[in-house]
Amino acid sequence: MEDKKYAIEVKDLRIRYRCLNKMSIKQSLFKLKKSNMEIFEAVRGISFKVPKGEIMGIVGKNGSGKSTLLRAIAGIFAPDEGSIDLHGHTVSLLSIGVGFQKKLTGRENILLSGMLLGFSEEEIRERMPEIIEFSELGKFIDRPVRTYSSGMHSKLAFSITAILETEIMLVDEVLSVGDAKFKKKSFKKMKQLINDKDRTVVIVSHNGDTLRKLCDTILWLHDGVIKMQGSTKEVLPLYEEFMS
Repeated sequence: MEDKKYAIEVKDLRIRYRCLNKMSIKQSLFKLKKSNMEIFEAVRGISFKVPKGEIMGIVGKNGSGKSTLLRAIAGIFAPDEGSIDLHGHTVSLLSIGVGFQKKLTGRENILLSGMLLGFSEEEIRERMPEIIEFSELGKFIDRPVRTYSSGMHSKLAFSITAILETEIMLVDEVLSVGDAKFKKKSFKKMKQLINDKDRTVVIVSHNGDTLRKLCDTILWLHDGVIKMQGSTKEVLPLYEEFMS
C-alpha cells in the first residue's frame, strides 16, 4: 500500500541526447563513425518522489534539464536508464510547442489533444464549448494553429489542460505567456485546479512569485542533477541567491 501515497516516483533517471558533430553530408553518408557522435546527458541519475496532491516547483538555470524531465514524466521522452512510475494516474503536459498539429485548426487540435490525454470523443465534444470560451480565440478556433501567435497558442494549450482535468498536471513556463488579462485569469484557474487535494502538479518556472504563491516544495536541478529539494521557503531563497 505504501506506493499509493505517491503520484510520481522517479528512480535513477538518465536521459541522453545524441548530437552529430559538424561534418559534411557526403562524409556523414560514407563515414558515420561513432567518433562523430557526441552524447549529451541532460538528466544524470536523479531520484525523487512527489506525494499525491503536492504542488512541486522545479527550478534551475537554463540547460539544467528541467523541460527534459517534464517531457519524460509526460511520456514524450523515454528514459535511457531508470524508471518513472505514475501509479496509473492520468497526466497532461502544458507546454508551448508541444502536441499541436500546425496544419489542423484549433478545434481539431482540441479533439486530438483530448484523445491523447485519454478522453473519449464524446467527453471532449461535451467540454468543447467551455474550452473554446475559456481560450478567448473566437473565430480563430477554426483556423490552422500555424496562423496563431505564441500568445494564442498558449491560450489554447492552457484551456485544454484546464478544462480537461487530469490527475497529474505538468506545467512548463506557460503561466507567463499571454496578455495581462489572460495571465490573471489562467493564474486564478490554476489556483482553483491546484486546490483539489487529489491533484498533483509539477511547475517549471523562472518566476519566484508564482512559485511562492503556488508551490509546497521545490526541486532544484543543476546540470542534470538534484542540487537541493525541500520546502519552498527553504530552497527558493538559496536558489535565488545562487542565481544573483
